[in-house]
Amino acid sequence: MVRIIPPRQKTMERFHIIDIIGLIGAPYPQNGQSSYYIKCPCCDDDPKKRHLNINLKKDVFRCPRCGVSGGLFDLYSLYTGVPRDKAYKAILRQLHPEAGNEYHQPQRTPPIQSIPQATEYPLNDLEIRHATYTAMLGMLSLAPDHRDNLLNRGLTDADILRLGYKSTPIAGMSTIAKQLLSDGYYLAGVPGFYRTNDGDWTFIHEQRGILIPVRNKDGLIQGLQIRRDNVEKRKFRWVSSGDRQDGCRAEGWTHLAGEITPVIIITEGPMKADVINALTGMTILAVPGVNTLTHLKAALADLKADGLQEVKTAFDMDYTTNQHVQNGLENLFALLDANGFRYGTYLWDPRYKGLDDFIWEHCMGKQRPEKGE
Repeated sequence: MVRIIPPRQKTMERFHIIDIIGLIGAPYPQNGQSSYYIKCPCCDDDPKKRHLNINLKKDVFRCPRCGVSGGLFDLYSLYTGVPRDKAYKAILRQLHPEAGNEYHQPQRTPPIQSIPQATEYPLNDLEIRHATYTAMLGMLSLAPDHRDNLLNRGLTDADILRLGYKSTPIAGMSTIAKQLLSDGYYLAGVPGFYRTNDGDWTFIHEQRGILIPVRNKDGLIQGLQIRRDNVEKRKFRWVSSGDRQDGCRAEGWTHLAGEITPVIIITEGPMKADVINALTGMTILAVPGVNTLTHLKAALADLKADGLQEVKTAFDMDYTTNQHVQNGLENLFALLDANGFRYGTYLWDPRYKGLDDFIWEHCMGKQRPEKGE
């Protein structure tokens, strides 16, 4: 097997979220506050509302109302419109104009002394993340109960192998990280990896569950999600380490299941997309949630260049009673309309929450359709 080792990573300056508050024009916290609320630019139409929480200790933000969230680079991108992958350089130019830059350095409030020294690495290149995740997943196995869970959803053993699903490691994360480093893979800037207090690299210790590779249109792993065992709320979570020392935060990537075709279906969640594709052969594009469309515009532009013409939405049927989901769908339709796509919505028996549930129920006891049927 031939393995390409990525070029050596350059040293990067690290920032805290407090460093960019002045750059984006957001209010500073009152003295001593490490967590505070400001107006959400996505959903707070009333100027008196304050739903967006900024956590200075963890260097993260989140709006519980509309779901927008992320790390300091996401926050900068949200307020300035600068693409997330260009945020690091834009911040660096503004904070250090002496390096040569057209921006003027804004006056900054001194950092709050109580903030710990946890730092966030900028996201590494896609090819590097894919290589590291592929190597790590190759070291892991799939537990029998997780395999049964996937088989009961309609996947076959061949599907599971092709998709690369594995069980979360419950021990030995530091050993896995050490082996990856020894083999020449990069961990800095790969969500899920971080340094311990001893300075050693390790992988996030998540609750037991199924690891789901989230892939782009070329099949490269952008990040990982986990389907957590024995939980009712937030069953699916991103594998992320932005709040850890030298960690990196995951983004809301889209996931493509199937070959690029003139018509695709958009749904919520990469596992759901993989199951529908495996059962029907239809091409499915998954978003993390109907209110998390940050990466969708770019993904649709790439797919349009490859022949995409029409989009069908297939979100869980409870959208008919969930106002926030309905608002998200309106934003999605506006995005599709603005980019010249034909679009529509799939409807099915509301006794089945998801399209994957409905299809599998009607495929049970029958031969699975050939691809494209």
